[in-house]
Amino acid sequence: VQLQACGGGSVLVGGSLRLSCAASGRISVGWFRQAPGKERTFVAGIGWRDGSTHYSDSVRGRFTISRNNAENTVDLQMNSLGPEDTAVYYCAVRYAGTVSVRKDQYQSWGQGTLVTVSS
Repeated sequence: VQLQACGGGSVLVGGSLRLSCAASGRISVGWFRQAPGKERTFVAGIGWRDGSTHYSDSVRGRFTISRNNAENTVDLQMNSLGPEDTAVYYCAVRYAGTVSVRKDQYQSWGQGTLVTVSS
């Protein structure tokens, strides 16, 4: 599966962005992010088996992951962005019914899209 994430850009503190990942089928999809000099970490995921969603503590309540079946994408709506959200965001696919927070549990990765939040 070849993934492509898009929707990144620059936004002011408190602003919003929506990322999209072209992915469909019986796959669970996760969004991860990697800030400069830091490890890639789990942000949000959605499982295909029951559509359950999972979020890291740092984004819960601000970010929403969802499937857009009409466009075959998995989207990440990001609200109330802060400088700490600045990172390259990656979508990844896991050939399983449930989400994992572990990046080694995902088999395919997109190239990443940069999100920059400034004041």
